[in-house]
Amino acid sequence: MIHTADYLVMGSGIAGLSFALKAAEKGTVNIVAKNMASDTNTNLAQGGIAAVMGNDDLLEYHIRDTLASGAGLCHEDAVRIVINSGPKMIEELLEMGVPFTERVDHPGMVELGMEGGHSHRRIIHAKDRTGQAVQKVLVEKALAHPNIKVYEYHVALDLLTSSDPMEKRRVEGAWILDRVSGEVAPFFSKIIVLATGGSGKVYLYTTNPDGATGDGVAIGWRAGADAANLEFVQFHPTCLYHPKLTNFLISEAVRGEGGVLINKDGVRIMADHPMGDLACRDIVALSIDREMKRTGASNVFLDITHKDPEFVKERFPKIYNTCLNLGLDITKEPIPVVPAAHYQCGGLLVDTESRTNVPGLYAIGEVACTGLHGANRLASNSLLEALVMADRAAKAAIEEANNLPEPRTWESVVWPTAHLGHAPAEAVLITHSWEEIRRFMWNYVGLVRSDQRLAMAQKRLATVKTEIDEFFRNFEVDADLIEVRNIAIVADLIIRSAIMRKESRGLHYSLTWPERDDVNFKKDTILKNPVPSILLGQKEG
Repeated sequence: MIHTADYLVMGSGIAGLSFALKAAEKGTVNIVAKNMASDTNTNLAQGGIAAVMGNDDLLEYHIRDTLASGAGLCHEDAVRIVINSGPKMIEELLEMGVPFTERVDHPGMVELGMEGGHSHRRIIHAKDRTGQAVQKVLVEKALAHPNIKVYEYHVALDLLTSSDPMEKRRVEGAWILDRVSGEVAPFFSKIIVLATGGSGKVYLYTTNPDGATGDGVAIGWRAGADAANLEFVQFHPTCLYHPKLTNFLISEAVRGEGGVLINKDGVRIMADHPMGDLACRDIVALSIDREMKRTGASNVFLDITHKDPEFVKERFPKIYNTCLNLGLDITKEPIPVVPAAHYQCGGLLVDTESRTNVPGLYAIGEVACTGLHGANRLASNSLLEALVMADRAAKAAIEEANNLPEPRTWESVVWPTAHLGHAPAEAVLITHSWEEIRRFMWNYVGLVRSDQRLAMAQKRLATVKTEIDEFFRNFEVDADLIEVRNIAIVADLIIRSAIMRKESRGLHYSLTWPERDDVNFKKDTILKNPVPSILLGQKEG
């Protein structure tokens, strides 16, 4: 079956849905979601959205904090665009009906939280379920919109690209696998938007959901898109350390409301830093890592027991109840925490309207590198960036689409079908490849790296990638094979980027190159894409 629409959006988080709702006012939109539409990183976001809404705050303060957190690599034009647009984006969400928490003393005014790296309270939140609150409203509006079709349990394989030697390669659609029926079908469109989120599952321990397998970066790279700054993987300092729940985030807002990091003896870990427990994430995560290595401990603790119990329960109901169900009362005992892979600060390289270098292909949200985050994302700037860049991308894409003919459906489309009909690869083979990549990425390309570790990771990945490519050529595709293929590509790009950066900066800390080198490396790490060796989905002829 062939599907067509003016716009094809891959991903149903805050970025993809925001784009779709705006583009749908001018054309038809197909949204592809690999699981349920609500199963996204957005839905898990606890802390909130950073925007200047307080009387004592200024846009310039937020810009300054963002630039400082980014360790010299933020693009100031992108920073100013995103920060200056923040208040307008919050007003739009309020008009949609997102139930942000209001101030008790001033009903009708949003309550502002505090998080690491910020000089002022500016985190708009819905207690500790901000992402869930935003996701629910956006999903409801998308499902109700007459110009939007949502395809749940559909996963993208590769982009359809024109291959006429007389014209510049342009994306014209994508191959999409229906996970329920097993059918692979072409989805044609004028504009394609990658909004697939991040790649936390490249690592053994992550706060991300299972679907965060770097799909957008891998798909875009195979189609010829450039990538940038993928060595900067943010490890959130405080992931719950518990055998029954390994990817539950303890929001930075807990520290914003007075929580402190301590070791097993009760000694404060961040006491010597000028910003204390509210230092930027790269600093806090490395400090925890050093403390764990120094003491041999498997975790540290986040203590908020000194705050009023009723305040803690009211401000952090999700965290409180989740921990309580595991037998941990956070009002009475410290929370065991460890750093875990959390956010991809690099991604597909885009301009300030979220265009990649491949005509017709846009990237928004965590999958994109806009220049906002630099070498280390400032807390709660991610949802803000997704909203702003989705808005800008929609305006640019609508203008571009207006100058294009209707989405064309090729008379004949070539999908490499030689392996179809063969049984899927044995699950144990896929699982082994997946686990091997995630383990050596954690051990060798994690919080602390070295030239030797990176070389070992690259060597081991080369072998695993060869095996995965063989699986893909010889077996029927399924979601697991697609994801492990994508993980392998993203892992390769992360390693290559890390090898190129011969210094320590932000989220990239190297034992071989422990000093920051502004003379040689105060610049983006850009991976220019060669002509792809495999172009799936070309028209015949």
